[in-house]
Amino acid sequence: MDLREIETFVALCEELHFGRTAQRLHLTTARVSQTIRAFERRVGAPLFERTSRSVRMTPLGEELHRATAPAYRQISDAVAAATTQARSMDGALRVGFLGTGANESTADIFGEFRTRHPACNLELVEVHCADPLTRLRAGEIDVLITRLPVAEPDLVVGPVLVSEPRMLAVPARHPFAALASVSVEDLARDTVIDIAGAAPDYWWEAHVPQFTPTGRRIPRGAAVATFLELLTQIAAGQGISPVVESVSRYFPRPDIALVPIRDMSNSEVALVWRSAGETARVRAFAEVASRFVAPSPPVLASA
Repeated sequence: MDLREIETFVALCEELHFGRTAQRLHLTTARVSQTIRAFERRVGAPLFERTSRSVRMTPLGEELHRATAPAYRQISDAVAAATTQARSMDGALRVGFLGTGANESTADIFGEFRTRHPACNLELVEVHCADPLTRLRAGEIDVLITRLPVAEPDLVVGPVLVSEPRMLAVPARHPFAALASVSVEDLARDTVIDIAGAAPDYWWEAHVPQFTPTGRRIPRGAAVATFLELLTQIAAGQGISPVVESVSRYFPRPDIALVPIRDMSNSEVALVWRSAGETARVRAFAEVASRFVAPSPPVLASA
């Protein structure tokens, strides 16, 4: 059933005038007539008696109006309420963040958003590297600050907020700790700690590759579920792992050394949200965040 036909039918029942109905619905009179004729053909009988001076409902039209008008009002009210909610800045915006979010820009983004939109309450929710997208898809959060890549048909990737070099986390006494830099090929010379989770395979491959550029398999160790578990395993000598440069600032440890990976592309952090969950609050947060996009540091040149 075409909702436009129901809307036009209900309006004409109330106005009993094609011109006023057209004005009310912002249509032409001809379009109103066409819509009513199509609706009558669908029903299979006339719903209005038309003369040069008046429009009246037929008995069938009156009966159909009594049955459809309340349902149409309910649908219209629900759509209006949903539209108001989608466009409103009142209420809560649940922002998920992976790790340190957008690093030093995180506090600035949140502070600017609160200043611009004081009626919107920010709720911060941590997600873990083992499963960064499930809570977003489940609607538990509205927008997510996460590491790329994200290539999902139901998710929108917004502004890139951070781009930073990759580092290799190794035990402080590991032979690599004395080097100025390492290559991805060097990962095959040790065991890389695995992370068990539900993130897409391409996401894991971008952060912890299974093969070196020349095709050598990178050995995998025991799987961990959180980043702190990962650091603890590394410090205990159970393996090594690629991380990012900001780990040196946010998670400094005397028992772990960070060595630049000279031939691995920068890791990027961006906003991501559900295409079906884009509201005025989400758009406003993305607009504020885009003002804090940091310049990308260069990837280290190969030795």
